Amino acid sequence: MNWRRYCASAEDTQAAGQEFARVLRPGDVILLSGQLGNGKTTFAQGVAKGLGVRERVTSPTFTMVRQHECVNDLGISMLHHADVYRVESLVEVRELALGELVEDGAVALVEWGEIASSVFGRDVMNVDFVLEEDEGRTLVVSGALTLDRQEPLNQWASQ
Repeated sequence: MNWRRYCASAEDTQAAGQEFARVLRPGDVILLSGQLGNGKTTFAQGVAKGLGVRERVTSPTFTMVRQHECVNDLGISMLHHADVYRVESLVEVRELALGELVEDGAVALVEWGEIASSVFGRDVMNVDFVLEEDEGRTLVVSGALTLDRQEPLNQWASQ
């Protein structure tokens, strides 16, 4: 099963990310996939805002992973924002140890998640960014972690 949400603008994409934060639980890994410029970082900025991150969130393309403290009522204390666009092998993705980092009240957003999907296995949520002809984008959420989150995802998709 998957959920879809259309976003006409960058502002809509950021708002979708902010509202998506309410779907998350500590320990979640979310893989963001789509072409360059489709809104992955904009969505991540919205998620960060929804999780109560107070600092500026930018793409971690060159640093690979950035950590952001969160203040919220979801039990999520840390956001690990990764970008694996520049990795040369799956070994590098494994060395980031994101799966271990999320065990302590954190969540991980991984841009270019399709590159890293085999490292994380099935226990992830996928958000695919599909660019539409009108320059908007459709966000498609799927994955094993969605199975027990149908109600909040239905609400998110209906916005």
